[in-house]
Parts: sequence; structure tokens; C-alpha cells
Amino acid sequence: MPTRDSLACDLMEPVRRQVEAFVLDWTTRERLKREWFFEQRDGNCRLMGWFAVRLSETAPIRALAIAPVAEGVVRTLWATKPKPARQLFQATRLTQGHPREAKGNQANSPGPPVARPPAVCRVCGVSIEAGRSYCASCAVGVSRDGLIEAAKLGRVAGHSAEARTRQAKKQRQHAADLKAWNPSDQPGWLTEEFYREKIQPRLSGITVPGLSSALGLSLPYAAEIRAGRYLPHPRHWLTLAGLAHVSEH
Repeated sequence: MPTRDSLACDLMEPVRRQVEAFVLDWTTRERLKREWFFEQRDGNCRLMGWFAVRLSETAPIRALAIAPVAEGVVRTLWATKPKPARQLFQATRLTQGHPREAKGNQANSPGPPVARPPAVCRVCGVSIEAGRSYCASCAVGVSRDGLIEAAKLGRVAGHSAEARTRQAKKQRQHAADLKAWNPSDQPGWLTEEFYREKIQPRLSGITVPGLSSALGLSLPYAAEIRAGRYLPHPRHWLTLAGLAHVSEH
């Protein structure tokens, strides 16, 4: 047909995936609101002005992606038509391909930047900084709720039959180690004062997993010992002295 308005829709097909990915990403990051849409009497659903404006903000980026496609179609149609000898090339106003070729640069335009939907709070919908999920007000409540749920799960896991079995086994092991330990076997120089002044400051150079494995304690207890917030039982002092490479001399 001499004039076919639907050709504009055909030209947009190559970038449909980009647009669909953009909209899908937006809808997964932000809840759709009823006030963004209105339904006509014939059943058609239309976008309200604010939402339409936000969607159209990426139009310049889509134009960059469509430009080489449009000029490719123009080249195809140009080749089928007779033309004056002085017009060897069609204009490339969208991509500026011919001027770049004349300057020795690549004719293909660089890929369009990836458009992302505006960052909004997942709870209240206000604008927030990119990379965040919640505004400052909602983040407090979300964090609190998350900690409460994590605590519930932790209590359930900690009271399971398997967890109780591990705890009982560990307690029996500690009781046996404590019973077998003889304070008289402790070197005279290895006092609490020596531990606090000579050994504990050097524990910062030992990893928490290393302390946990050497002492047979849990990672949280090992972290407390490493930070100096918990005084380990004297039976552990000699082991810690060896890890810290500290001796009487």
C-alpha cells in the first residue's frame, strides 16, 4: 500500500523484548495501584496521566534502539527505487551512520543504555535511591518483622529433636572435658592476668572458625572470645596461648 500507518508498529517489534522486560521488571519491583488505571464504558482499560508519563520517560532510549532498524528498512526500500545519480546514499539522520563513516568510525550506533524503572519503596511506593528496596520509614518495620520471623524459625529449629540431640551430646562432651581437667596441671605462669594481657590481644589475628575448631566451641562463643567479651575456661588458656604463639618467655 502507498501509505501504511501500521509500519510504525512493525518497526517497534525488534525492541518489544526490551520494553516487555522493562515493564515486567517494574511490576515485580512495585505494586500496581488502582488509581493508575481507569476503565471505559466499552471495557477498554486506559492509563492515567501520571503512570503514562512515567512509562514514556524511556521513550528516548527506545528511539535509540529503533533507529538502526528504521534506517535498515529505509535502505531496503531505497534500493528498490530509481534515484538520481547524485543521491548515492539515503540520509542517516537517526544514527548519523554516514557522518561517522566519513570520520573513520563505526557506522553502527552503540547499543542503547538499559532502562530501569524508577526505584520506589515496595511498601508505600515513594521514590527511593536506586539499589534500595524500602524507604527509611518502612525499612524499620520490615527489618523488625524479618527479625521476628527469623527468631521464630530459630526457636523452632533449636527445639527440634535433631538439635536437642546435638546439644545433649555437646553438653556431655564439655562435662567430660571439665571433669578430666586438673587445675594443678596448669603452668604457674598461665594466670588470668597473663591471659588478658598477653594472649587475648593476639587472638585478633586468628579466625573465628580456627578458634572454634581448636577449642571445640560454637562459632558465636569463639567470636565472643576473640573479641574479648567472654573469658574462656582456664582449660582453654594453654591452647589459646599456642594459637597466639605466646609462652612464658
